[in-house]
Amino acid sequence: MNMRMLGAVALTIPLAFGTSRLFAQGGPGQSGVHVPDSSVEQPGDRGQRAHTNHVISLRGASPDFGSSSPTGMTSTQLRTAYGVTASGGGVIAIVDAYHYPTALADFNKFSSTSGFGLPTEPSTDPLADGNKVFQVIYATGVQPRTNCGWAQEAALDIEWAHAMAPSAKILLIEAASNSFADLMQAVDVANARLATVTNAQVSMSWGGSEFSTETNYDGHFGDGHVTYFAASGDTGGKTIYPSVSQAVVAAGGTSLKLNTNGSIKTETGWSGSGGGRSAYVTIPGYQSGISSSVDLGGKRGVPDFSFDADPNTGVSVYDSTRCQGFSGWLVFGGTSVSSPALAGIANAAGHHYGSDLSTTNELSVLYGGLGSSDFNDIIGGTAGSFTAVAGWDFVTGVGSNKGLNGK
Repeated sequence: MNMRMLGAVALTIPLAFGTSRLFAQGGPGQSGVHVPDSSVEQPGDRGQRAHTNHVISLRGASPDFGSSSPTGMTSTQLRTAYGVTASGGGVIAIVDAYHYPTALADFNKFSSTSGFGLPTEPSTDPLADGNKVFQVIYATGVQPRTNCGWAQEAALDIEWAHAMAPSAKILLIEAASNSFADLMQAVDVANARLATVTNAQVSMSWGGSEFSTETNYDGHFGDGHVTYFAASGDTGGKTIYPSVSQAVVAAGGTSLKLNTNGSIKTETGWSGSGGGRSAYVTIPGYQSGISSSVDLGGKRGVPDFSFDADPNTGVSVYDSTRCQGFSGWLVFGGTSVSSPALAGIANAAGHHYGSDLSTTNELSVLYGGLGSSDFNDIIGGTAGSFTAVAGWDFVTGVGSNKGLNGK
């Protein structure tokens, strides 16, 4: 058995592969959460396979672990809270592993439900190139096998990229497996599909513990006009790849509470938000202006940019592919929420910043706005040994979103 910390919640997790349900009871004021098998890093995974970064709140779940209507945050709430006033355009590519068989139906159910009011895909063929709103692509040209934990991840990703950028076409690129080799091949497919798209983002809500040869994969993030986002992980104070790559926006997590008028009541760093100093990646130029009070030690610091990721203030997701007893409307948390949502916000901003480190790029723009009115500076909340403080920090980076300038 292995003890893992998810925010302030201690989880007892079996290390063997399988489909055991993994539950945790929260502390005072915190509901229980379910951690799917796909979000657990198994022995031997380091440097070989990636895991997802989502958890499911048990708050409001029915006896069969799902609800008939949304009980978490909606797109209307979070677009209002974070000042997302445009609908975007172009294409957001979601890269995930394995096959999600009910993707199109679930995407349309999510989009058409009250509180979302998003465009739906009229085609009945998820694979059709002519689809204007949503399309599935098999990275190898062959349908991968189904994995329900990764299907949950894909549901979250496609729905919340769409929630933040309703006018962007969403591509779900399904890698053959969760090996880094297969996932990076899927990133290459995304790059090819985005080659002629002006407003283009790739979201990767997966990752794994850092490894000494990780930078060998950085060439997959070399398309200078595409912006890449990745989850920073759900273990406070820990770093994962690819979010530590210099060419990737590391998406951290907050805990968000709203007033009745939809404005932000409080926002603090989420205790599960992954972050810290990279073990292998050197400090990039865009982080050179971080206050000397933060010791980067010459290494890349993460996260960069944050979004609501606390399962106790989590987002509504619809997934009808049953997994370990869960299906229907669910409440998701984890930095897997942050990655597609922030990709959607960047798309909605429409400034078309890419990842080319030799010129103005998304990361240099984010860090150029550090401490400005473009961000909610998160002060308060801890993750691992780190605390969210004024300015940049290892819990929330530059902070959470405020409007569409500087994105």
